[in-house]
Amino acid sequence: MVQTGAPLAGSYDYGEVARSILIAITASYAALDLGGRVTAAHGWARAAWLTGGAIAMGIGIWAMHFKALLAFRLPVTVDYHWPTVLVSLLIGVLSSAIALYVATRQKMRPVQAWTGSLIMGGGIAAMHYVGMAAMRMAALTRFDPLLVALSVVLAILFSRIALMFTFDYREDFRGTTLAKVISAAGMGAAISLMHYSGMAAVSFLPAAAFPNLSATVSISQLGNNGIAIVTFLVLGTAILTSSVDRQTQVEVRRLNERLEQRVVERTRQLTAANEELRREIAERQRAQDLLRRSEDRIRLVINTIPIMVWTLQPDGAVDFVNQPWMDYTGLSLEEEIENPTRPVHPEDLPTVMEKWLADMAAGEPSEDEIRLRRADGEYRWFLVRTVPLHDEQGNVVKWYGVSIDIEDRKQAAEELRRLSGQLLRSQNEERRRIARDLHDSTGQDLVALATMLGQLSDSIPSVERKARRLLSECKALAEKCIRDVRTLSYVLHSPVLDHAGLGDAIRDYADGFTKRSGIHVELELSPRLGRMERDIELALFRVVQESLTNIQRHSGSQLAKIRIHRNADLTLEISDSGSGLSASAPGRKEDPRFEVGVGIPSMQERVNLIGGRLEIDSTSHGTTVRVTIPLGGERT
Repeated sequence: MVQTGAPLAGSYDYGEVARSILIAITASYAALDLGGRVTAAHGWARAAWLTGGAIAMGIGIWAMHFKALLAFRLPVTVDYHWPTVLVSLLIGVLSSAIALYVATRQKMRPVQAWTGSLIMGGGIAAMHYVGMAAMRMAALTRFDPLLVALSVVLAILFSRIALMFTFDYREDFRGTTLAKVISAAGMGAAISLMHYSGMAAVSFLPAAAFPNLSATVSISQLGNNGIAIVTFLVLGTAILTSSVDRQTQVEVRRLNERLEQRVVERTRQLTAANEELRREIAERQRAQDLLRRSEDRIRLVINTIPIMVWTLQPDGAVDFVNQPWMDYTGLSLEEEIENPTRPVHPEDLPTVMEKWLADMAAGEPSEDEIRLRRADGEYRWFLVRTVPLHDEQGNVVKWYGVSIDIEDRKQAAEELRRLSGQLLRSQNEERRRIARDLHDSTGQDLVALATMLGQLSDSIPSVERKARRLLSECKALAEKCIRDVRTLSYVLHSPVLDHAGLGDAIRDYADGFTKRSGIHVELELSPRLGRMERDIELALFRVVQESLTNIQRHSGSQLAKIRIHRNADLTLEISDSGSGLSASAPGRKEDPRFEVGVGIPSMQERVNLIGGRLEIDSTSHGTTVRVTIPLGGERT
């Protein structure tokens, strides 16, 4: 081109200038917020946050520069070479990726910080001047080398400041929201200052020749506004996603802390109970040593130890009880000999006698837990152990027995069971609350966002293809987030279980599981299933969830079967035709070793709390998880 006159007089649209600065501040806040997400994540999640954060930041910084470029008005028509504009956008994304990578490392030494600042600042300067190179107009550009150098130095210095802020605020517990907003405002102002110092370095001289307009686009006011809207949507989505992830991590951390506290307390109680049991066993062993020394001395000793002791003849007839036994029952030795089953609780007596007769016939030691009546009529639980004494020919010549008071231990075990039930119920309520919050709050917000994006897309003329495409992509992303949030909410807690019961909840969950995993689920549900207690329905539903998850993760089977049969008892079976579960655990002697997958301890605890029995049969032909619950007759 040939210069034909004095430099063209340019001016700024200060409304556009203000919008560009606002975009810069928003992009800076997103950078500070995303830095914390990248730092907290690991593995593929870190790579995903780093990639998404770089794209969001890059779009934000690029949009600020491009909006600021559009804010500059010249007395000639200006078009933009879109491939060059795209290159400037890619430079912004790559610079943002490098900045996030450096700022979220475990340590940032001065050399690393300045290297990252040089790369990021150079990238921002390159993005700016490449963006200016995309301008097509009847004018020549002339740059002031000193001002250009100043703009590059400012970009590097401001990049160093941005890296410092991002590094400082990368931990979730560092810095308040107000501090982040103030820091973001400073960073945004600095980025804007670099751009406008770069604009001050260029002069536009009129040229007689007409510019080459191939591969160029003209940015209308609608397109200009679309750039701002899409940018704010991208940055807003990034910030919203980061906030949702942070809140989820906080809730998970709180739940883990509660679980750890419960585990510590439960471990302490179990340790105390085991210590008590070891003391009792030591007492029994000392008593047995004394018994072998002398019969007379044994009787003297066992009358002074704080446990109940007796001896039986080979046919099982009582011939001695010690003083603690008589003190506890209030009966004399003669009364005990005449009627030795009198202190046993009537409900325990049939089972005790059946087991005792079988052990006596086999000449083997016997052990059982029974309730014995105290002199005041109260029953307490005792651990009863009976050991035979054999002669040289192997014949039983005497039976020795002890009764150990385990009432307090039983009550402690029941309290542990109650605490375990409370813990599971707390977990279920927490899952229900989180699911409700995701569905009612986050889900509705995303639906509103998708609706507004659809309305915005409809309002853009069909000729604005780029803007319509970007809005369509944003709407698709929002709809995907809606599906993901609803799926997560449903997996956390099924509302169908509360409203319609176990049968409908399993049908609904099986349908969703098939859609998500591609694994077909066959159902065989008893028509007499009906409603049951809430704890039973919830425990069985969690067993179905855990079992199907194990099938998906470990079995390789494309078919799962769920069968529920109900009469006096309820039986639930979940089976597959895969290769077995995933982590080693011994099976029964007649079965090969099988693999126990994720969630087996949780299923076992849930089934125990509702008084059921969990069995797992695993072979090379598949795995069956079976739960049996004695309902004691029909329940509705």
